[in-house]
Amino acid sequence: MDEASKTKKIRGQEFMEKYFSGKVLDIGCGNSLVVPNAVPFDKEQGDAQNILHYLSSETFDCVHSSHSLEHMGDVPKALEQWWQLVKPGGAMVIVVPDEDLYEQGVWPSLFNQEHAATFRFNKSESWSPVSYDLGELCAGLLGAKVVSLERQDQGYDHSLKGHRLGKMGKFVMRLQRSIIKRLNRKQRGLKKLGLNLQVQKYRVNLISVKLGALIDQTLEEAVAQIQVVVQKTGDKIDIS
Repeated sequence: MDEASKTKKIRGQEFMEKYFSGKVLDIGCGNSLVVPNAVPFDKEQGDAQNILHYLSSETFDCVHSSHSLEHMGDVPKALEQWWQLVKPGGAMVIVVPDEDLYEQGVWPSLFNQEHAATFRFNKSESWSPVSYDLGELCAGLLGAKVVSLERQDQGYDHSLKGHRLGKMGKFVMRLQRSIIKRLNRKQRGLKKLGLNLQVQKYRVNLISVKLGALIDQTLEEAVAQIQVVVQKTGDKIDIS
């Protein structure tokens, strides 16, 4: 399941209607628009780092981006440009990986080499040399009011979060993914033997962590991210 689908389940219908009923821009959406009526902006449409080269300011009721900001070479500049696209009274909804749950203390990212930045939640300092406080970034935008800021870790097993990458960690990580894929393929066979797939995968993951591996739990059902909702001051709509 992709991150957009998992995040949509978390948000619920009320959230979707509240923020995504007007004219919506979805940055970095790939093939998974946040809502069917959203305007897509991905690599085919241009460079999101310099989005004002392609789109006009104050054009959208909501600017949405899920797991795209971490790919920007200049995060503050990209965020400022995205923010300019929001109409007065509108909102920006941003989702990024949580550095402690996703990268787990290792940089560059072991799980996505295209990541250029990490993001933290409720802490002043970071182990990452490219870390940003998402709430602080958004609060500093002109005319911005942070409506909500939350860590989303539904389905994430904190007992499997690594604290270090052991000497054999990368080898164990490759082996772990190979075993997990094999277990997923043999789900029916395991059931016939009276074995629970989730239990078997947990055992593999737990042993892997003990051997110094880090587990990317987002490859399964878990999310490991931060979501912020920011309102732009104005008199168009009230979403406080």
